[in-house]
Amino acid sequence: MPGVLTAEQAVQTGRAIAAMQEPSGAIPWFPGGQTDPWDHLESAMALTTLGLDEEADAALEWSLRTQRADGSWPIQVRGTTVENAGTDSNFCAYLAVAAWHQHLVRGDAARTARLWPAVRAAIDLVLQLQAPGGEIYWARGPGGMLTEALLTGSASIHQSLRCAVLLAEELDDPQPEWEVALYHLGHALRRHPEAFTPKPEFSMDWYYPVLGGAVRGEQAAELIAERWDDFVVAGLGIRCVDHKPWVTGAETCELVLALDAMGRRGQALELFTNMQHLRDPDGSYWTGLVYADGKRWPEEKSSWTSAAVILAADALSGATPGAGLFRDAALPAAELGPDSCGDHCYASGSPV
Repeated sequence: MPGVLTAEQAVQTGRAIAAMQEPSGAIPWFPGGQTDPWDHLESAMALTTLGLDEEADAALEWSLRTQRADGSWPIQVRGTTVENAGTDSNFCAYLAVAAWHQHLVRGDAARTARLWPAVRAAIDLVLQLQAPGGEIYWARGPGGMLTEALLTGSASIHQSLRCAVLLAEELDDPQPEWEVALYHLGHALRRHPEAFTPKPEFSMDWYYPVLGGAVRGEQAAELIAERWDDFVVAGLGIRCVDHKPWVTGAETCELVLALDAMGRRGQALELFTNMQHLRDPDGSYWTGLVYADGKRWPEEKSSWTSAAVILAADALSGATPGAGLFRDAALPAAELGPDSCGDHCYASGSPV
């Protein structure tokens, strides 16, 4: 994108992510920091986008090697130490997105087939946490399932389920129960906000239903317009929290992806351009900026912020066959149907 980010600068960002990668293949938040399964995979996707295949493969192999017998991963590890052994449904589901993304970009059938059993185990595990109304409970700990659904997590899982269904079709291993689960999750996200614990102060709860593909069209336009002024800071990016003078790179780039999925390329490109103040000379990106005093906070250059930049750049430039990953997260209208609350709405008490 001339004047915004060159191909050479993008590769420099990819190498900055790879420089954080541990010998095990894990990609922590920053050198010496924690690794979680979701952000690790987002970084792996950025490496795939940039053709850093050896590093991307090492990251995916780490995911395969560390998956537990029930299909899950620990919420957080540091090196070889498990710091949080719980299960986060969104973290587990995201392998499907990474696997479908590498299939689109690389077309590596052998790699796709290798990832498939782990994807299948992870999705089956996640759907054990689906509530009767379609939403997905966010976690399971030593005491069992935590019966609370988070909007951001469930919206992200919507994209994961969509990618998992596409993988199943590609590998001729149909999973019709996943398709049903995907429809009911999307319906809950579009029609039943009461099913989710409200966290309106966070920008992710604002745009993630669009980013994850559950909401499109007029509903998406209304949703984004409703809180645009609460989160968007002219010339800088978007706030992470509505009442804090703090803009963050990853959230800004995710909104870029959501706007691109809505066909609003001009706004997406403007936001992407505005957040480039977070770029460091080494190619990495600072997590955020407290614009009230001009200080970077936290004082870290996070792998997942750099990864979000690369994924947004690909979407805007169309550089790889994976550029439409987020645009394609929505179910086709023909499969969605009327999406009304009636005979097929679990949330309103009517079984299929």
